[in-house]
Amino acid sequence: MLEGISAVLVGVGLLLGFMATGLPVFAAFLLINLIAITLIMGPVGYGMFANSLYETTTTQSLVTIPLFILMGEILFRSNSVEVLFRSIDTLVGRVRGRQYILSILLATIFSTLSGAAMGVAAMLGRSLLPGMVARGYDARLSAGTILAGASLAPLIPPSVLVIIIGTLANVSIAGLLIAGILPGLMFAAIFLAYCFGRCWIDPSLAPEEPEGAPRVTLGEKAWALIRIIPFSIIILMVMGLILMGIATPTEAGAMGVIGSLITAAVYRNLSVRMIGEALASSVKVSTMILFIMASSKLFSQLLAFTGGATAMTEWVVSMDQSRWVMLLLLMVLPFILCMFVDQIALMLIVIPIYLPIIDQLQFDPIWFWLLFLVNITVGGMTPPFGYTLFALKSAWDDATLGKVFSAAWPFVLLYVLGMVILALVPSLTTILPAML
Repeated sequence: MLEGISAVLVGVGLLLGFMATGLPVFAAFLLINLIAITLIMGPVGYGMFANSLYETTTTQSLVTIPLFILMGEILFRSNSVEVLFRSIDTLVGRVRGRQYILSILLATIFSTLSGAAMGVAAMLGRSLLPGMVARGYDARLSAGTILAGASLAPLIPPSVLVIIIGTLANVSIAGLLIAGILPGLMFAAIFLAYCFGRCWIDPSLAPEEPEGAPRVTLGEKAWALIRIIPFSIIILMVMGLILMGIATPTEAGAMGVIGSLITAAVYRNLSVRMIGEALASSVKVSTMILFIMASSKLFSQLLAFTGGATAMTEWVVSMDQSRWVMLLLLMVLPFILCMFVDQIALMLIVIPIYLPIIDQLQFDPIWFWLLFLVNITVGGMTPPFGYTLFALKSAWDDATLGKVFSAAWPFVLLYVLGMVILALVPSLTTILPAML
């Protein structure tokens, strides 16, 4: 039986080979899992296979994903998002690339509301992205802004991953939650600056303003604000309930669906047919996402069973280097592993091994674990196996996997730039928790 690092290399190689043949992502994962179970455990392992699929697909926290997809479907089919497009266009004014601004802002807002990067990416990929492409905006840059903004979900509170890290690392959960606010806003600002820079260098990425377009009057801006008010119902129902401690993210997601129905009714586009179409589409996309998650979850379990992920982790952290070289190595490891291994599974393996190293190197725990959180978050949008990529691919009908990968890479590099800033300026992470 293959063990250790060799098991990781063989498993990943076979998986890439299956995907290269054009096999659907979830089918490639299922096939490699069945082969691995047969070779490693034999028929007795099929029970583990079934249990893993059942456990993942029945996880309560995953209910948030279909709820937010349904919310996006309702907003998309009721033209509510189009109303928001026009209102933001009016408020922003004659700025080239205004839809990129809208994409990043909406992705950041919904990331704050949901805490689920996959749900946000799928929702905006279904509701926002088609409108941007139809307006003449670059498809890859548009998709990249959605991926980048959605990937802020685990960073900006509320965040399930923060709770897991805080529990495993014995770090203040409240402090870690608050620590993500300033870095989250910083990343959003970096994404906006990048989009403005790209549009300035290559104006073809965003449609030109029509010649002689009239100036926006104060009355038009006021009317735009009024038209946005119904949309704020969703923010109040989702964000307000979570911040007040009244509802869990899943319950707040259900309230968000109700808010989207109310918004559709306000815009006079609520109908039984529209709701039926939204439900049917949500079921299709959610099923694909759950299949991918269940299959890849078992893949990460098999890597852990063979000792592959643990062997790679121990090999890196056992090196005798300076504390800053060790910081780089400790950050590179989850960055690479999260391309292949489930985020939660990786945390369960890595955090107990990292804890004594962090104490020995005397790193500030809030600062280090937030960097670690950003790392595993970026892994979710990094090719070839980032969950967020597959969520967007499932929701974006006209996309190929290659197009989604190419959309993600520039923003992956921007995340790396942001991590360097956070490493060099720890106060961005520690100033708010210090106020507790």
